[in-house]
Amino acid sequence: MKIQKLPSYLWLFVFFISPYLAISQEKEETEKPKLEIGGAVRFNYVNSSWKKEQKSKGGEFGYDMIAIKPKASYKKLSLNAEYRFYSEAFGGGFLKQGWVAYHFNNEDQLQLGLVYVPFGIQQYNSNNWFFNITYYVGLEDDHDMGLKYVHEDKNFEYAFAFFKNAEETKFTGGEENDASRYAYDVVGRNKETNQVNGNIVWKFGDRTNHRLGFSAQYGQLYNLDTQKNGDHYALALHYEVYYDQWNFKISLNKVAHNLKNAADQPSDRVQMGAYGTPYEVAANFNIYTLSASRKFKINWGPLEQIEAYNDFGWMQKKKDEFDSSLMNVIGFKVTAGNLLTFVDYAAGYNHSWLGGNFVDDFSTGTPNAKWEARFNINVGYYF
Repeated sequence: MKIQKLPSYLWLFVFFISPYLAISQEKEETEKPKLEIGGAVRFNYVNSSWKKEQKSKGGEFGYDMIAIKPKASYKKLSLNAEYRFYSEAFGGGFLKQGWVAYHFNNEDQLQLGLVYVPFGIQQYNSNNWFFNITYYVGLEDDHDMGLKYVHEDKNFEYAFAFFKNAEETKFTGGEENDASRYAYDVVGRNKETNQVNGNIVWKFGDRTNHRLGFSAQYGQLYNLDTQKNGDHYALALHYEVYYDQWNFKISLNKVAHNLKNAADQPSDRVQMGAYGTPYEVAANFNIYTLSASRKFKINWGPLEQIEAYNDFGWMQKKKDEFDSSLMNVIGFKVTAGNLLTFVDYAAGYNHSWLGGNFVDDFSTGTPNAKWEARFNINVGYYF
């Protein structure tokens, strides 16, 4: 069979359209669904000043948690989720975060699901493994069920959100919220509902990068006994600065809970819970935090960087009879590829996780309480 040669004008046609065919094929490739599975495995060494057994044995070393982090994208849609497996003593397994996002462009997106609450310094108001004292009252690295709009450009970042409620695992009505969750929410006889949040950050500076922000949140608190809605609000002014390898953070926070409790329920405190166990928190308080950190590049075998830090937090309760809660963590983080190690000395005064009386340290507290400390090493491989 004789093969006919293509006319010259057809070769010219193929020559001119071939780039467009390649672009079309490339676009087709980029629009295919993508899925990435990440996660973490962590172990913890601890030696606490208030635990005689740990002190006698020279501390204890054990399992912390395993996390699975799926991420997916397709065209303008994306998924971001993380499920964590702790021991039963710390609440077992639960969803830390999980949302679907629609990306309008490179600067704007809309997220739906268990999304990050836009309040305070994003994402962490701290540097250490323990976080700052803001975490223990639901104001740091918190996630709730709702809808959030996020914008980020060169000079501004802002986010606005509506949250129908905190993590909800029971839908028959009348049950208390389960305290098995990652971040602190109101539990017990009150439930968070219909909350709105706003956070705006102005970014400025050249060699020195500044982030000045304001956050606000307001929502209802539904009481299961009176079947009435109280309310709660929080305001924060926050500032962060980066200079060379230095970072400084400061935040001022004002928080109030106005409860519609039954007659036999105190209204000067609210119950909050996470990691499977609830405790009391003062209904009205101010929190002041201050953090500083410094990074050092190193080249010691697999070790790449050490970051030294100090994070301080003071919870000033508005009721005169309630004693303040304080927290200070000094330590450093070592980076070796995907391996992160936090070495912390965490000291607390009227702090539920740092000695004292767990149930009411963040509410009534104990006047002239003893400072307690915990030496902690957390080793985690993140993939």
